[in-house]
Amino acid sequence: MNILFVCTGNTCRSPMAEALLKKQAPHVEVKSAGIFAGKGEPLVEETIEVLNEKGLGTEARSTPISRDLLDWADLILTMTEHHKQTLALQFTINEDKLFTLKEYVLTNDDDWETLKGLYADFEDRRAMIIRDQKDAMDEDKLEQHLRKELQDPIERIQKLENKLPNLNISDPFGRDIVVYRDSRDEIEQHIKLLVEKIDNHENGS
Repeated sequence: MNILFVCTGNTCRSPMAEALLKKQAPHVEVKSAGIFAGKGEPLVEETIEVLNEKGLGTEARSTPISRDLLDWADLILTMTEHHKQTLALQFTINEDKLFTLKEYVLTNDDDWETLKGLYADFEDRRAMIIRDQKDAMDEDKLEQHLRKELQDPIERIQKLENKLPNLNISDPFGRDIVVYRDSRDEIEQHIKLLVEKIDNHENGS
């Protein structure tokens, strides 16, 4: 399996994820890149330091995202939902291989399918109300009517979203070494879950 980690500048989070996965799953091919990365820039000193603390010395340099990298990857794991959305907007990518790291290892497929269904129903109902009422109400009254009629589906969506985990790994760039350690440890926690999922998939379970 070829796995690509993606963050913003490819000098903090995604290189950490790459180094951690290479250590825990040497049988997996791993690369990382950044949406706004320069080419060949050094990792920030704090990234190198917190990786060294784990015995993960690295001479990695930043790599900008490219079509070739995206095509190479069997699985693309971003550090935030914004990274995921940006890639989806800028490139044509099979949605079955694009996730945030946390989304891929934490979320229940049934919950996500339910949420997608709720959003689809909400949009259908909203469009129907606007179509039926737009000539009978002015803009303010239509807005009030929409809020009233859509209150129940909105509450159902919010209730389910509140159950789902925060899917972002925050950017430590420009902060102190403690924040870098926290980011490394958070990424490491989810890399362990990723390795379990990869192993289960390879073993057919």
